[in-house]
Amino acid sequence: MDDSQARNRFLAISLLRLAGALLILFGLVIAAGRLPEVPRLVGIIAVLVGALDFALVPLMLARRWRTPK
Repeated sequence: MDDSQARNRFLAISLLRLAGALLILFGLVIAAGRLPEVPRLVGIIAVLVGALDFALVPLMLARRWRTPK
């Protein structure tokens, strides 16, 4: 694997983790009732999906892109 491919994969994993964190924050804003036109359940679901995105997706990509032994 060359350096540019490794850099691109690192960037992809980092951006996905950032997206998960932003989804968690947005879901917390909704769940707290700061956006009254959006149901609270939508915020709770967004927090759960964001947490899974933050925790599991980078691990799955790292495992898929792992260099063979």
